[in-house]
Amino acid sequence: MTTYLDTSLVVAALTNERRTRDVLLWLGKQPRGSLCVSEWVVSEFSAALSMKQRVGTLNSPSRAATLQIFREFVSSGVEVLAVGSSHFQAAALFADQYSLGLRAADALHLAIASDRAVTLHTLDERLARAGLAVGVRTVLL
Repeated sequence: MTTYLDTSLVVAALTNERRTRDVLLWLGKQPRGSLCVSEWVVSEFSAALSMKQRVGTLNSPSRAATLQIFREFVSSGVEVLAVGSSHFQAAALFADQYSLGLRAADALHLAIASDRAVTLHTLDERLARAGLAVGVRTVLL
């Protein structure tokens, strides 16, 4: 089984967050070669670090070091899934289901996970509920 890590998990793993310890313990138990992220996670991760720097919870040297750790994490055998126009179209269909309360970014994670038939792992309760509602294998950590 391939495990898709959403951005909330990656941010928690590599920065100081409430669930960092839990996520690191969980990641340490995952089989080598079983993890993937998407190109979208790469973009969102950089944006999340920029936000942390803007609000003062991460300084510039720490941001640069964290980005390097992320690059090393990905090159250690984490597959990076490509994102294409079909994913954006599928994300729009998920987002059309207004009762799910999906943000565009989360709808895109679901579309990618659905297309690649991987299990999406997240710390986001709303995303996990929406994934189950639209038939995407989703695990809330």
